[in-house]
Amino acid sequence: MKLRRKLALSAVPAAALVLVATPALAGEGETASGDAVEAEAEPAQAAPQPAPAPPAPMMAFTKPVFDETWATIGLGAGLVPSYAGSDDYIAFPLPLIVGRVGGVGIRPNGPGLTFDVLSPKPSFGPRKTRLAFGPAFRIRNDRNIQIEDNVVEAAGELDVALEVGLNAAVSFPGVFKPLDSLTIGAQVRWDVLGAHEGMVIEPQVNYSTPLGKAFVLQVQAQMEFVDDSFADYYFSVTPPQRLASGLPAFAAEGGLNRVGTLAILNYDLSGNALDGGWSVYGVGGYSRLLGDAADTPYTSLRGDANQFIAGLGVGYTF
Repeated sequence: MKLRRKLALSAVPAAALVLVATPALAGEGETASGDAVEAEAEPAQAAPQPAPAPPAPMMAFTKPVFDETWATIGLGAGLVPSYAGSDDYIAFPLPLIVGRVGGVGIRPNGPGLTFDVLSPKPSFGPRKTRLAFGPAFRIRNDRNIQIEDNVVEAAGELDVALEVGLNAAVSFPGVFKPLDSLTIGAQVRWDVLGAHEGMVIEPQVNYSTPLGKAFVLQVQAQMEFVDDSFADYYFSVTPPQRLASGLPAFAAEGGLNRVGTLAILNYDLSGNALDGGWSVYGVGGYSRLLGDAADTPYTSLRGDANQFIAGLGVGYTF
């Protein structure tokens, strides 16, 4: 990977053609009377030579760090709900990984990643509408650790789920500004660790735009649809859980689970977001639980359907 490349362009001055006038040779001529007349030629004056052109100044520019291989690695901390539906907040690490390695684009996906196998090579020409496609991964650890509510904790911890699936999207460049981008897509994921054993569908809309030279803003809006298996695992209160916690029994079904938005604002410490290096980023988000995710006693009696996230981190782009 290359941190920063500088290309020096120098203009080579054209070769100057210098014309030197030589003296004319003396010639002899004869008059009508036959007398020889000697003609003396005057030496020709040398033409003035133009002053040589000064050498063209060297021009240098910094090539953007976002070439065929680049990455941003960051780590921050934020406040997140203790579990989905909790009104208690805990400190939690907020890692950031984004880039392009080996022709594959990498993007954060909550606590997970998506990969774009159709990621195009960087180009300085006009940008075009393009497709993104690849695998998607997400870790879900709701009610696994750091359950701040004693009643919910008494209902028992849940297993960690690893959701694996596909992400597909279409990106439209230059929607409102020359360098912005609007992406519309969706993910479909299934739990492969045997936790909720269900399916999640997430339609998403992403917008990215520079704000001056140093700031880059990314905003995402999304919905989350879940099946009955997912809803039953996270939102139902089973008879054993009712006895352990004292919460009323509840049988949850799938459907539209939440809607929300997330924003990431990145500030490049060098003042130029294109040259890489150190940056700081802030994360802020809001989501609203819907359906049985909001009606479950874990939310309606012990928590809140309104969910917030806020954090701050440091990243390095190379």
